[in-house]
Amino acid sequence: MNRRKITEKVFSVGAVDWDRRLFDSLIPLPDGTSYNAYLIVGSQKTVLIDSVDPALKEVLFSKLEGVKQIDYIVCNHAEQDHSGSIPDVLGRFPLAKVVCSVKCKDLLTDHLGIAESNLMTVEDGTTLSLGDLTLKFIYTPWVHWPETMSTYLVEEKILFSCDFFGSHLATSDLFVSDEALVYESAKRYYAEIMMPFRSIVRKNLEKVASLQVGLIAPSHGPVYPTPSLIMDAYADWASDAPKNEVVIPYISMHGSTKMLVAHLVDALTREGVSVRQFDLSVTDLGKLAMALVDAATIVLGTPTVHVGPHPAVFYATHLANALRPKLKFASVIGSYGWATKAVEQLSALIPNLKVEVLPTVVCRGLPKDSELRQIEKLASIIKEKHIASGIA
Repeated sequence: MNRRKITEKVFSVGAVDWDRRLFDSLIPLPDGTSYNAYLIVGSQKTVLIDSVDPALKEVLFSKLEGVKQIDYIVCNHAEQDHSGSIPDVLGRFPLAKVVCSVKCKDLLTDHLGIAESNLMTVEDGTTLSLGDLTLKFIYTPWVHWPETMSTYLVEEKILFSCDFFGSHLATSDLFVSDEALVYESAKRYYAEIMMPFRSIVRKNLEKVASLQVGLIAPSHGPVYPTPSLIMDAYADWASDAPKNEVVIPYISMHGSTKMLVAHLVDALTREGVSVRQFDLSVTDLGKLAMALVDAATIVLGTPTVHVGPHPAVFYATHLANALRPKLKFASVIGSYGWATKAVEQLSALIPNLKVEVLPTVVCRGLPKDSELRQIEKLASIIKEKHIASGIA
């Protein structure tokens, strides 16, 4: 396989994983992914930026055919989908030094067994000369591990951003061509991986915004020839300002909870509030995570299972707590047969969400007219809260 030219001195040598459908045994990959690595050929030194997942290392090596020497292997992030093939690259180019952040050093030793003699740490802002080209290392921690950094090729104005600005998207396009498609994939990626670190994302955005960036070359997904596309999106997603939207993840065992949800959706729609409804028995949780990026309110809908919430709602609530979206308000609606503590148990699952808990609506068996009126009142309260918060 041939390496693909980004500029006269920079080449893409990564691998596209068309068929992978799950990441970290956790994150859905409906569109596959890529493991991006980049070769920089300076007048004096040659550099490999990151590597690929070990399962596709032969693709990397096929694109490195004819390369006689690699002087530096820059490891922006120690997670194995980026670093996993570095020991194999060192096997082929034993004189190469692995360049990484200070915190990354121990991770590479612990996870991959790379000897300290092969490692070269760099501080935030350090530069490295390749002869006619210069690398500048920018610490961008918690996007999404504490040791993560980005690498900036000064003369070419290329930011190798690692997971920052990435998208799980298998595509033959080297550069972004379908902006809408990439935007959605990048939003899913942000929601599932970056959203818990929103405040740190904003700080890292400020750091890279101070650079003159002409291209963003992430470690997943295509290269951005227009950096503002993804940088503006990140600024929006990571802001503290939610939109006039309500997310309703729910499940229904015998139809009662579904009736409450349908009534709430109708009432909110009449109030002029946008709604995203997710039946957790069939929902792609990545879609739910994406909806949480912008929502102001979450309403959890659950039947009662052995006094507590349905396990699927329990899991979705735990997920929302882990992702820490910019939600302002929360409520619970649902049903039970003879007794329930679902509201109390779900409320205890969201300590990370700085939300105001709104009135709850729980019915025994089928919802009665009085409970449907409570649902309509809840919709009115949500609209009023959004207006008072400057959201609607």
